[in-house]
Amino acid sequence: MTELELTSTDGLKLHVYKWLPETEPVAIIHIAHGMAEHAKRYERFAKALNAAGFAVYAGDHRGHGKSVPQGETPGHMADSYGWSKAVDDLRLINQEIVKNHAGLPVILMGHSMGSFMTQDYMARYPDTIQAAALSATNGPPGTLGKLAQLVSRIEKLRNGNQGHSTLLANMSFKAFNKAFAPNRTEFDWLSRDEDEVDKYVADPLCGFDCSIATWIGLLDAMTRIASDDAMVKMNKDMPIYVFSGTDDPVGEKTKGVKRLLKQYEKHGFTSVTHKFYEEGRHELLNETNRDEVTADLIEWLKTVIR
Repeated sequence: MTELELTSTDGLKLHVYKWLPETEPVAIIHIAHGMAEHAKRYERFAKALNAAGFAVYAGDHRGHGKSVPQGETPGHMADSYGWSKAVDDLRLINQEIVKNHAGLPVILMGHSMGSFMTQDYMARYPDTIQAAALSATNGPPGTLGKLAQLVSRIEKLRNGNQGHSTLLANMSFKAFNKAFAPNRTEFDWLSRDEDEVDKYVADPLCGFDCSIATWIGLLDAMTRIASDDAMVKMNKDMPIYVFSGTDDPVGEKTKGVKRLLKQYEKHGFTSVTHKFYEEGRHELLNETNRDEVTADLIEWLKTVIR
């Protein structure tokens, strides 16, 4: 693993990890991580991809990991247009990948919040990637998502862009965990593997509260990226792989994911593959059956680059 630093269009220093295989790579996997975590958590997965011949790049999103400016609080992307800037950061990393690996396929894989960034990227920069994988995602917001959008606006009036909202936390992470009561930790909803949950809890770069501005950016994006307007901008022939656990609260136990799949079907997408893992929770790459999940993903990747 090597580390590099890229400078965003607004001057932010973005921290990026790179894992290269021992031989010339057959393709590049660009990972967009989730909310309240960081890119280095994907090292085990990256090494499995390396063993299969893939190079891997993963950047810490602004406000996350080592992309938090000194003295600032984790979880805040920007006072304004933070979400859009974060998606542009993915494009910056994509340009770095293409510079270093000209001519090789680039597959963007997003987990959770990163999956929504990936969906947004698919509409904004459709010609810069050859395929996309969406882990622990969701589709057009349901009733709870729409309510959260309204609540986030009210909370911004009360606490400001950089403030935090107990109400939003209760509607998201805390609500997700209730489904797995009696709870051992506040993050049981992430995985059935207790050791993996404990690693997350012990990691100082995980589990923080995100700012209200970050929540607004995410919640607004969830509505926009699954809209008809966004769908028509995407490459309908680009291979897409959607995978989720049947007990993942972010995907509404696959209910929300199925809404997304219906959108793809409605708009005539020609190469969408999905897989649901029984009893899987939010972080499938850290689940008890993670070897199976990883092997399935690699098999799909091989079909993309043939």
